[in-house]
Amino acid sequence: MTESLAAKYGPWGVVAGGSDGVGVAFAHRMAAEGMNVVLVARRLPVLEESADEIRARYGAEVRAVALDLSSPTALSELERATAGLEAGLFVYNAGSDDRSVPFLDKDLDVHLGLVRRNCTAVLEAAYRFGAPMVARKRGAVVLVTSGAAWAGGATLAAYGATKAFDLILAESLWAEWRDSGVDVLGLVLGRTDTPSLRRTQEAQGGSHGGDLADPDDVAAEALAHLSDGPTWICGSPTPTGGSPFGALSRRDAVLAMSRGATAHRE
Repeated sequence: MTESLAAKYGPWGVVAGGSDGVGVAFAHRMAAEGMNVVLVARRLPVLEESADEIRARYGAEVRAVALDLSSPTALSELERATAGLEAGLFVYNAGSDDRSVPFLDKDLDVHLGLVRRNCTAVLEAAYRFGAPMVARKRGAVVLVTSGAAWAGGATLAAYGATKAFDLILAESLWAEWRDSGVDVLGLVLGRTDTPSLRRTQEAQGGSHGGDLADPDDVAAEALAHLSDGPTWICGSPTPTGGSPFGALSRRDAVLAMSRGATAHRE
């Protein structure tokens, strides 16, 4: 019989970016395997709605923590809010981009907020919540990144750069912690049917059709492969493989990524 997440990693899971989409799918899966859950996001009413549903369905204890993860104090506040809990699994899922537009068409403060949410806060979360796991010699960290991490691309400058940061951070932590009992997974997502993607595409006048991954399938796949790091490419026929751009030169990979970004806006 497969060991439950709670038995393997600990009694509590934390999902940063846990109000809807992939984040709340992770929370449901974790609760179904015996974990209590801390949901973290900006919108408290949405968090509470998700928390109530998880409590009712699984009987799990759920805490909703309303934080803006781009705030410099967010992770220290989250650490205080979870003091005394044994957080055995931390999923950092926040950090989608609201608009895919040319670099100079977006305010500088928006770019900087994205960097804080997708880089600084991710690193701080790994440090603050990973250290107790390493000390206990059990735990798991999932850093959700994106196919935008594979190469630069037009209209993806800041977003792709931050997701590349997350990918390299996850792979590096996996290498450092692999013998400590802590699993680290850099989860590379493709296009996934989330409220965030739908809002983005509707704002840009596009459709949200096409072949989109289901958030529940994404969460189930990731949690089934926590020990198969450092990188898991969700939905890929070779999920532990390298960049899908293969032997392309960096220049050709950037041009291919740019064409893909343009196609997704049409």
